[in-house]
Order: sequence, then structure tokens, then C-alpha cells
Amino acid sequence: MTEKELIQRCLSNDRAAQRLLYDRYKSAMYTLAYRIRGDFDEANSALQDTFLSVFRNLAQYRGEATLGAWIKSILVRKAYHNAQIKRQYILMDEIPTDTTTINWGNDSIEAAHLEKAILNLPEGTRTVFVLTEIEGYTHREVAEMLGVSEGTSKSQLFYAKKRLREMLKSTL
Repeated sequence: MTEKELIQRCLSNDRAAQRLLYDRYKSAMYTLAYRIRGDFDEANSALQDTFLSVFRNLAQYRGEATLGAWIKSILVRKAYHNAQIKRQYILMDEIPTDTTTINWGNDSIEAAHLEKAILNLPEGTRTVFVLTEIEGYTHREVAEMLGVSEGTSKSQLFYAKKRLREMLKSTL
């Protein structure tokens, strides 16, 4: 079934189509929610809220992006705003000029160590790190999604990378 057909059937309150849409996107969306929130229950809550919003607002989907991208943008906002993590950003007076790359050295890092370190980042910095470095959003897109400035997004990414280097130093 094409994406367009699936959307039309969902809009017609076809429960089988709604289940198919949910099943098609739930794993990827849950993974992202967990990476943002760092907690299974909060990730499940964000996922639930996201799909409720998707089904309530599906008629407003304009098709400018893929359905998955549209759902992802809803999830990011839900995961972020449900937890009200704006207040947990770390304030920094200066943003270093080189915030785009991180040198881990020549040694490899096991995925489990990196995942654990990412989950131990403060929530605001973890959110920015996940959205920019894992999901590939630009600082402008992150700023729009989270309702912060681009500078805040950049400083949080810098701080996240710095904290990750510190946490992973013993494993390198």
C-alpha cells in the first residue's frame, strides 16, 4: 500500500490502516523518543502522544515531507515539550569556534559505551546531540523544533561533545 493510500484509508477511520501506519513507524519513533528522553516510560508516553496527535491531525498533513519525517517532527516536539526540558540547558558564555567535529582518536568505541554515555548527558544537551549528530538536523531546524536560538543549539552540542569526551576518556 502506498503512503498516499494509507493516509486516505486512515482519514476514513479504517482501523486496519491506522494500525498499519502505527506499526510501520513505531520502532523508529520509539528509538528516537528513547534517545531524547533516556527513559523507557517517558519514551512510551511521547510515542503515545505522538500517534494520538498524528491521527488527530492527519488531515492537515500537506505532503511537503515524507510521512515519516512529519511524524518525527511531531515526536520531537512531544518528547521535548512533555518533559519541559528547556530549563535544563546549561548556560555557556562563549561558543568555541570549532564546534563541528569531534576527535575521538584512533581507537574505536563500542556502541554500548557510546549509547550509555549519550543517555547520561543532561536532557537538553542530549536532545540537541541526538537531533544534530544522530538524526542529522541542522542547528536552525533544531532551534525551530525546540523553540531555542541557533546559538543555544550550537552551545549545547559543543557541551555534549565535551562531556562525551570526558565520559569516554577511560574507554579510549
